[in-house]
Amino acid sequence: MPVTLQHIRAARERIAGKVERTACVLSQNLSERVGHPVHLKLEHHQTTGAFKLRGASNAIAALSPDEKSRGVVAASTGNHGRALAHAAKLKGMRAVICMSKLVPENKLDAIRRLGAEVRIVGNSQDDAQQQVD
Repeated sequence: MPVTLQHIRAARERIAGKVERTACVLSQNLSERVGHPVHLKLEHHQTTGAFKLRGASNAIAALSPDEKSRGVVAASTGNHGRALAHAAKLKGMRAVICMSKLVPENKLDAIRRLGAEVRIVGNSQDDAQQQVD
């Protein structure tokens, strides 16, 4: 499905107040290297430290009441799981994040602190994804 300007505007409305409006700054060094202005979006300033919060918040906001009552499940190696856990917590929803044994403990702890259930599944992200499917 192609993403249209209408889709982008609708997503912007759904996530308003749920994510930070992060700055976009000119990188002089990168601009000089490529010969054109390069701007960097400072998404590391998001509550969860990554741009993934935008997509997770939008996805949760687009769920039906029935879907929200069932909660959400995802496979992640960290940032997406943390974003989904945060967005679900804001809506009082259950979140289950499936992760492999390879994910560092600090990422697991960050997701647990947001109230999500973390399930360790297999030795790879593919194993965790199979659990979700």
